[in-house]
Amino acid sequence: MSRLNGKVAIVTGAGRGIGRATAQLFAGEGAKVAVVSRTAKNVAGVVAEIQAAGGIALGVVCDIADPDQIKGAVEQVVAEYGRIDILVNNAFDPSAVFSSVLDLSAEQLQRNLEMGPIAYLRTMQACYPHLKASGEGRVINFASLAGVLGMQGYAPYSMAKEAVRALTRSAAREWGADNITVNNVMPVADTWGTAAEVPAPTNVLGRYGSPEEDIAPVVLFLASKDGQFLTGYSLTPDGGQIIDSAR
Repeated sequence: MSRLNGKVAIVTGAGRGIGRATAQLFAGEGAKVAVVSRTAKNVAGVVAEIQAAGGIALGVVCDIADPDQIKGAVEQVVAEYGRIDILVNNAFDPSAVFSSVLDLSAEQLQRNLEMGPIAYLRTMQACYPHLKASGEGRVINFASLAGVLGMQGYAPYSMAKEAVRALTRSAAREWGADNITVNNVMPVADTWGTAAEVPAPTNVLGRYGSPEEDIAPVVLFLASKDGQFLTGYSLTPDGGQIIDSAR
């Protein structure tokens, strides 16, 4: 497979789940992939898996809440590979996403903003010169159906993820002249592992999506030439959870 031959991709939150599946698929499609995560053990594991499969990967330990670490990560990738063509903003801190509106503190909301739209903005700004130089840059941000649906109990997460969508639309309009596309993915996926207790799926297909089989291929579509005429959109690989209400 060669849909990303010659491309260099940064995938944040690539140590597990959807990020890991995306990094592996990109590498299998010929991209040189920067596996970015704040957990060194997870980074090393994903890099080893990609290399064992014959792919090319660079491990980058980075906390995206730290602007200096973001800058350093981008510089490390450019020093190693000489370019950046694709940025996938997937990383997020799941530890502080739950709160009612009434109980939500400014500090908890700020943590969600720092790990979501603020971090995504910083990575986009750091990568922009390289995406522009690519001539066909791609940015894929991860938003969430939680914000679209207004899921009860997820106020800080929903607010941050809807801000990601606003950032995406603004960047799509501004960066279109540079032939950089900017889109969102809002998945419904099984990322909890076998030990977690999760509610039964309520989408029309009756299951949660597989990161490898259902979600990563959508990210690949947006990153590849096939997605070159889409920008500013929110794609929802959700098994029919919302059916048109977010588009």
